[in-house]
Amino acid sequence: MTDRVLTAIEGHLDQSTAKGLAHAVSAAIRDGALSAGDRLPPIRTVATQLALSPTTVSSAWGLLSRAGTVSTDGRRGTTVLGPLAPAGRYQQALEHQDGFALDLSTGVPDPDLLPSLAPALASLTATATATTGSYLDDPVLPGLADVLLDDWPYAVAELAVVDGAMDALDLVVRTALRFGDRVVVEDPCFPPLVDLLESMGAQLVGVPLDAEGLALEPLAAALSEPVAAVFLQPRAQNPTGVTMTARRARAITGLLHGTATLVVEDDSAAGLSPAPAVSLGRWRPEHTAYVRSFSKSHGPDLRLAALSAPPELMRSVSARRQLGQGWSSRLLQQVLLSLLTDAGTRASIDAARETYAARRSVLVTALAARGVEVGGTEGLNVWVPVHDETAAVVRLASQGIGVAHGAPFRVGHAPGGGGHIRLTVGLARDGFDELADAVAAAARTTSRSARAR
Repeated sequence: MTDRVLTAIEGHLDQSTAKGLAHAVSAAIRDGALSAGDRLPPIRTVATQLALSPTTVSSAWGLLSRAGTVSTDGRRGTTVLGPLAPAGRYQQALEHQDGFALDLSTGVPDPDLLPSLAPALASLTATATATTGSYLDDPVLPGLADVLLDDWPYAVAELAVVDGAMDALDLVVRTALRFGDRVVVEDPCFPPLVDLLESMGAQLVGVPLDAEGLALEPLAAALSEPVAAVFLQPRAQNPTGVTMTARRARAITGLLHGTATLVVEDDSAAGLSPAPAVSLGRWRPEHTAYVRSFSKSHGPDLRLAALSAPPELMRSVSARRQLGQGWSSRLLQQVLLSLLTDAGTRASIDAARETYAARRSVLVTALAARGVEVGGTEGLNVWVPVHDETAAVVRLASQGIGVAHGAPFRVGHAPGGGGHIRLTVGLARDGFDELADAVAAAARTTSRSARAR
């Protein structure tokens, strides 16, 4: 058994580093050379046979353990685990009770503020046959590409249209990153991205946000060691509502000068943000991937996003897609093109943007009057500091108000030992004073006072 396992690992080992060894074990598992239940040899045996230091092997086992690939149990040794369990953070973020009178836990847009699809669907009757008739057509509708490129935040040669923002992020992550790579993410962050990166065995470094975006001093500290990629949401960051300024984007560019670090920007606020699009691609296009999705503005079920990336990465992403779905439905692309070019739809999106902004402003102002300060400037969500996260969620639930726990969004520990709740204010239509009263009281609630109630 030991010889078979070592042979399988050695066959995939191309770097004599902890990351290289972790990647070799991961590749051997993917290829079927190692299976769930296989026991890895002792650290000293692996070190001797593969001419590595015991410290390197121990570090590799640590990487694999954090990624959920192996389990280390003292004297019983290290064992290969089965397939990864469903994403933990995303499940936690989505878990909520049914039957709330006001469910603000979901992060979804208000369905009443989405544009009507009727005109766009009606326009398909004349184009459906031509749109669906070939495997060989351009994967991006030329007309849609023209419209998107006209509004892109920096000059790019081509775009891909994919099946939503997470599809774009998945393609970039699986193409550009290797097991054990250090990556910077916002803290707090969008839970599905954290799940995706951890499933790939990435080492996450959380960097907090301030009023202008990623905080510079913590980012500089994170960059003191090599970083493969930086992931950020440039507008209406979920969950905080922070939008990156052009000044901060330039400063981050300066910190990254001379590195090949890939910046991946997930812009989910297109259409709903009054702020102009700011991208590091303006200064470093050769190291920037930019994703623009339309789920919150035009409808979640469209499942469409546009992606630009450096040419070599774009070619690799396209090649990976050819092994799967190949392209995103050109029927749906035609619907999106109709929505983006229709005057009535544009007016509807403008009205939604103003309504969301008003709802957020009213609640944030009301919370401030009650001693609860909320950061950020825009978006569907507010990130509310609370004394005790669980107690706040339970208290609001007892009043028929659903909110999301903050823990799944955080990479590190909450500063100051407190917590947060995410509240989707975009779904609150009235009763803001009563809502602010309830949230402010919940923010001050402790486990003891919650039990007393």
